[in-house]
Amino acid sequence: MKKKISTRVQLELPEKSMERLLVLKEKTEATSYAEVVKNALRLYENMIEQYESGKQIFLKDDKGNIMEYQIFY
Repeated sequence: MKKKISTRVQLELPEKSMERLLVLKEKTEATSYAEVVKNALRLYENMIEQYESGKQIFLKDDKGNIMEYQIFY
């Protein structure tokens, strides 16, 4: 079995960012802040890959209205 190699990273976050991280941890039922950050990085990486390949992302509200979601300007 391959041994996982990891690197410890220490972050200094403003109070508001820490509150956002806590809310995301609770909403996603993540077991740790690290899990939230890892999932966020995966999502962000995928969004960039989709954008770079020319794809667009759209949102649909509860009334059926569709709008393009602008991630990068």
